[in-house]
Amino acid sequence: MSLVLAITLIIFLLLSVPLAISIAFSGILAILYAGDLPTFVGVQRLFTGLDSFPLMAIPFFLLAGKIMEKGGISRRLIDLAASVVGSTTGGLAMIAILACMFFAAISGSAPATVVAIGSIMVPAMLRAGYDKGFTIALMAVAGTIGVMIPPSIPFILYGIAASTSIGDLFIAGILPGILVGVSLMVYSYFIAKARGYKGGEPTSLKRFLTSLKSSIWGILMPVIILGGIYSGAFTPTESGAIACVYGLIISYFVYRDAKLSDLKPIFVESSATSAMVLLIVGAANIMSWILSTEQIPMLISGVISDFASSSVILMLVINLLLLFVGTFLELGAAIIILVPILLPLLGQFDINLVHFGVMMVVNLAIGLLTPPLGVNLFVAKSLSDLSFNHVVRAVIPFLAVVILNLFMIAYIPQISLLLLGD
Repeated sequence: MSLVLAITLIIFLLLSVPLAISIAFSGILAILYAGDLPTFVGVQRLFTGLDSFPLMAIPFFLLAGKIMEKGGISRRLIDLAASVVGSTTGGLAMIAILACMFFAAISGSAPATVVAIGSIMVPAMLRAGYDKGFTIALMAVAGTIGVMIPPSIPFILYGIAASTSIGDLFIAGILPGILVGVSLMVYSYFIAKARGYKGGEPTSLKRFLTSLKSSIWGILMPVIILGGIYSGAFTPTESGAIACVYGLIISYFVYRDAKLSDLKPIFVESSATSAMVLLIVGAANIMSWILSTEQIPMLISGVISDFASSSVILMLVINLLLLFVGTFLELGAAIIILVPILLPLLGQFDINLVHFGVMMVVNLAIGLLTPPLGVNLFVAKSLSDLSFNHVVRAVIPFLAVVILNLFMIAYIPQISLLLLGD
């Protein structure tokens, strides 16, 4: 069954069949090939994969992000970022990165972060004389912070797959997300200095306080989410629903930037994105069940164990595997499929599951920047008239920065676990 699954999946992907359909059809064809299994098993496994209360957090957070995006939050966050780093050399690049970090704490989605911040910052950077390739690449890479800083949809998926606390994962993602953001800002500073990209208007305490006052309601959202989870007031799933209600109140009654006519597109867009993500999760569960039935995880674990004589080598092998897988497999599907395979290995070397989850999400986020999948590349490209190949070439230097951060996160567990007190 596994061989049929692999071959048909590759064929479907080469034919550009949508990922969720490719995985589901490959699984069903593998079940049919087995001959001794009823055909409804595939459908049963799909619905079993979706029968999880924590999964409800995904559509809630996607909806909350859309509401806050339409409600003028992104513009206010950009103003706040400008009041902090706007006058620095390469100020606009730093504003874009810092604004992505702020918005990441609201949306939980990398593509949404690129669109929300990029649609405002790309035109501004181009008018200021920034190179178009640098600008688009910067937005694509900075957008990946959207899945690192909580709330994060991949963290929810990993928490479900690994039976690990989603709240702990949220807290553990804060410092790694900040690390990646600060590293990108440092890199952008040196590039800006070399190319002569000047800063913007001088910053001042008055400007900062004015911007903070304007954006405070948006900034409070992650505080409410994380505070509520850790105080025991509500679960991560319930926090998603609370984020939606909070977003509606802020967008329609406080900022008043959203209109009643915006509600329909907000719900339609978030529903379509949620359906796509959840269908991939359900389809991936079919594949996971087939692999488990054929004991493929144990086989792969055994092969990797032969190479990995220590936790250092194991982390290196796993990171290289994930970097490869991330180039062609969607982030959520990769988590659902690979976590059951990798968990037995982690137990052998006593690797913390929360730390590993952060490392895995950061690693697979790099797949958002690498062809052929490269979702962030396509989203960022849509903000300009550059060719796809030009965008890919421009992203390569940024990739080196993010990969360096990845290995720091992998080999220094304290970066992820410090805020948890572990």
